[in-house]
Amino acid sequence: MKKNISYNMFNLESRVAIVTGASGQLGSEYVRTLLDAGASVAAFDINFSNPRGSLGDVSSDRLLNVEVDITVKDSINNGLEQVITNFGVPDILINNAAIDAPPNADEQETGPFEAYPETSWDVMLDVNLKGMFLCCQIIGGQMAKKGSGSIINISSIYGMLSPDQRIYEYKEKPFFKPVTYAVTKSGVLNMTRYLSTYWAGKGVRVNTLTLGGVFNNQDEIFLQNYNKKVPLGRMADQDEYNGAVLFLASDASSYMTGSNLIIDGGFSAW
Repeated sequence: MKKNISYNMFNLESRVAIVTGASGQLGSEYVRTLLDAGASVAAFDINFSNPRGSLGDVSSDRLLNVEVDITVKDSINNGLEQVITNFGVPDILINNAAIDAPPNADEQETGPFEAYPETSWDVMLDVNLKGMFLCCQIIGGQMAKKGSGSIINISSIYGMLSPDQRIYEYKEKPFFKPVTYAVTKSGVLNMTRYLSTYWAGKGVRVNTLTLGGVFNNQDEIFLQNYNKKVPLGRMADQDEYNGAVLFLASDASSYMTGSNLIIDGGFSAW
């Protein structure tokens, strides 16, 4: 029987959301989007002075900034306790926190593969996969007890495709997009699939949002090389993923779980 939808399916009033990596370039966008839709939002981050994105200009009694290290179980538990005390059990979790290696990263931290440091491998796995696992286990576990929720795991096109190292060949100082970034972002996809089936009977939906590159004043040669690989001919603006986040967080995606929503300007289409 067709449902008679008499409400705004994108409305998040009375919903409680947690966003990890909330002070970053994209995390701060997601926080604003959820607030605009009516949700109460807990912003989790280990460092709220991130210059690439800021929540300093956001003033709302529905926003709670919580210092959390997602690689430490006790830190997540303490953060969740603050959320429950202030807002209630979360309905939405956006696993956005991650470590990447930008083109200006130190060569000692990125490669080449034959010399890629074990320490860099460990740190990126710790944040990008272990941190997501712990957040799902602790926060998602509370959603499962409640009997409802939406988890959005943020991935990258480099979790589906190998990074094209030719994009960086123009640099005088060699740069290699590190193997660990691709490995961790690929792992996100199957963590989503696993949890989507594991919690399906508990009313918790779990989906992946796979993103293309975001413009952040990169140098012109990099932009030219990257944009040549994108059918739309450009990188994403930082606010162009907000609609997808709202869709996945809301009842608009109520029959969607275990899926990978790709928004990359067509990068992966050829």
